[in-house]
Amino acid sequence: MENASFPLLSLITFIPLIGAILLLILNRESKTLLRWVALIFMLADFVVSIAALGWFDASSPNMQLVENRVWIADWGISYKLGIDGISLFLVLLTTLLGPIVVLASWEDIQTRVKEFLISLLILQVGMIGVFVSLDLFLFYVFWEVMLIPMYLLIGVWGNPARRLYAAIKFVLYTIVGSLLMLVAILALYFMAGQSTGTYTFDLLKLYDFAVPLKAQFWMFLAFFLAFAIKVPMFPFHTWLPDAHTEAPTVGSVVLAAVLLKMGTYGFIRFAIPLFPNAAADATWWICVLSVIGVIYGAWVAMVQVDVKRLVAFSSVSHLGFVMLGMFAFTSQGVEGSILQMINHGLSTGALFLIVGMIYERRHTRLIAEFGGLSKVMPLFAVFFMIFTLSSIGLPGLNGFVGEFLILLGTFKVYPVYAVLAASGVIFAAVYMLWMFQRVMFGKVTNPKNLGLPDLSAREVLVLVPILVFVVWIGVYPNTFLQPMAAPVKKFLSHVETKKTAVLNMEKAKKQTNVGQAEVAITSLPVENRR
Repeated sequence: MENASFPLLSLITFIPLIGAILLLILNRESKTLLRWVALIFMLADFVVSIAALGWFDASSPNMQLVENRVWIADWGISYKLGIDGISLFLVLLTTLLGPIVVLASWEDIQTRVKEFLISLLILQVGMIGVFVSLDLFLFYVFWEVMLIPMYLLIGVWGNPARRLYAAIKFVLYTIVGSLLMLVAILALYFMAGQSTGTYTFDLLKLYDFAVPLKAQFWMFLAFFLAFAIKVPMFPFHTWLPDAHTEAPTVGSVVLAAVLLKMGTYGFIRFAIPLFPNAAADATWWICVLSVIGVIYGAWVAMVQVDVKRLVAFSSVSHLGFVMLGMFAFTSQGVEGSILQMINHGLSTGALFLIVGMIYERRHTRLIAEFGGLSKVMPLFAVFFMIFTLSSIGLPGLNGFVGEFLILLGTFKVYPVYAVLAASGVIFAAVYMLWMFQRVMFGKVTNPKNLGLPDLSAREVLVLVPILVFVVWIGVYPNTFLQPMAAPVKKFLSHVETKKTAVLNMEKAKKQTNVGQAEVAITSLPVENRR
């Protein structure tokens, strides 16, 4: 691992911030100019992130493009960034969706456009920062930065009826988990410092510190709650349907495609490598919660009357698969889990865009209000069908590859969990295809649907990039799996090695305590040894 000669990751992280600063000085009445500026900076960010692939070695398991500068020396805080095959495509997913959400909001958002775009750009900074941070303090700063703009997106530009309720609920859930995680970060910092003599928030250095078993349990629990709420895992999911339903379309897209992945990414980058013994002990009940999430999310989605709410509950089900594959601790399971993070971001993000396009035309998301739209909007029907099939895991599209690897990896170690989770694939086909049938097929019974315009050129431009990756991953997933292979192997090896080191340390400690007790007993007078 060597420091990068050019601060490419810093550039990727802070290009949107430069755009936000520029928007601050522009006239708020020039809405078209504001949108173009935001779009240009988001596109520039994506182009620079693609350039990162030129420097990236897909065969290396180590962190690459590392930037390491002392930030607050007295506290052991550094400005340290880096990516590997695990975080690479999450960064690319985030930068890909940046220009897409700006284009998607072009006609949807008409009030406070300047503030909306600034919030979107700052949110982009926070999300990318989380994926590239290799310092726990820096990671926590970015983790909190993204909370405020997301709160504003829901609370200011969401549906007027319940947007404040949904925004406050989102913040309360997230901040409770965040504060618990902060306590655990500080405890780890002081514990490692007292043990090694070096106080640091450097993640890679803390990887080498063996946290005692009892402390691991409480620290892992704190990290678990922060990340499980963000995923969200069952039963910490109740904020999600409200946030999705009340958020504007682009808010739902960003929330589903990127923000939820910060929870799953947090487990694989922070919680599991730092506390592997506690993670291993928690495997069975995390797998149980994941399977419950898969089935529960699917069942609840079946009975939804609102298309957007149905897609929201499908996220609970799909992310249950992600967690199950991760905690199988097999190479297929973990690689499938990472790939499924990307797949869910693409497929579900696209579905939320589709729902938003319907809503812009009819100002309703009730399934009963539609029917026969394929006759009126044939181009729209094609895109809707492909993304629906992608979501249910049709072979040849992206969703199949991730789910197959997860089930394969899980079946090797937990066949019962794999079989139960596989039922979620069947349920997904039921609720998604049933919804698609009711919205798109049959007769046009509602006269309001007869004159609906088909997709515009802008809307096609929004959906086509996602469609390309949906097919690409489905047909040739090796492009995305190959860079993950070495880091995943290193991750699994690290977990096993550190688990063994901690157990040996605990065993040695017990033997030392026994030896000290025996010495203390033999030093007593003979008459006092009983």
